[in-house]
Amino acid sequence: MLKLPGRSTLVPLLLLPLLTLSACAGEGVERPADARPASGVDEPLETPPSAPDTAAVSQPSEPAASEPLQPLPPGGIAWVIFGSDTVHAEVADTPALRERGLMERTELPEGRGMLFVFTESRIRSFWMRNTWIPLDIAYMDADFQIVDIQAMEPLSERLQDSAGPAMFALEVPQGWFAGKGIEVGARARVEFGRR
Repeated sequence: MLKLPGRSTLVPLLLLPLLTLSACAGEGVERPADARPASGVDEPLETPPSAPDTAAVSQPSEPAASEPLQPLPPGGIAWVIFGSDTVHAEVADTPALRERGLMERTELPEGRGMLFVFTESRIRSFWMRNTWIPLDIAYMDADFQIVDIQAMEPLSERLQDSAGPAMFALEVPQGWFAGKGIEVGARARVEFGRR
């Protein structure tokens, strides 16, 4: 007959495997994010922040020292750059804007103008109906090379055709091109703003 140990020795023998198991469970095991702390205190669960942590969000890298930061003009404006001279030009790139042009303006400050943008190169014709400011117009090809420069007199309804196919036309205050030494054959660099 098998003799069973007394009650006082049986309880510790039965609890020994449970104690060993619970002691090992905490080693090398990660607690799930939604687990409550073992202390029994009802601590709040970790929840993701409602807004991203700015330290964790990757910031755009700084440009290399050899790459200067290139700003862009505001929307609806283009910088038409001839060497060290720049025209801040309003962009007329829709039929309505091209038709309106610089009509009914009483002044056009030095270094300002309007760049007419078309979808194809061809002979272009402009006039000065309802335009009160004397202007120069530079017709430019698809590469922004000037193919023709003409003086335009206020309120004239005479059509002034380009000397060659043009995709762009730049209007500036009369005398601006001559004053800057910019002639037919000069090529501009153009930076368009984002709308």
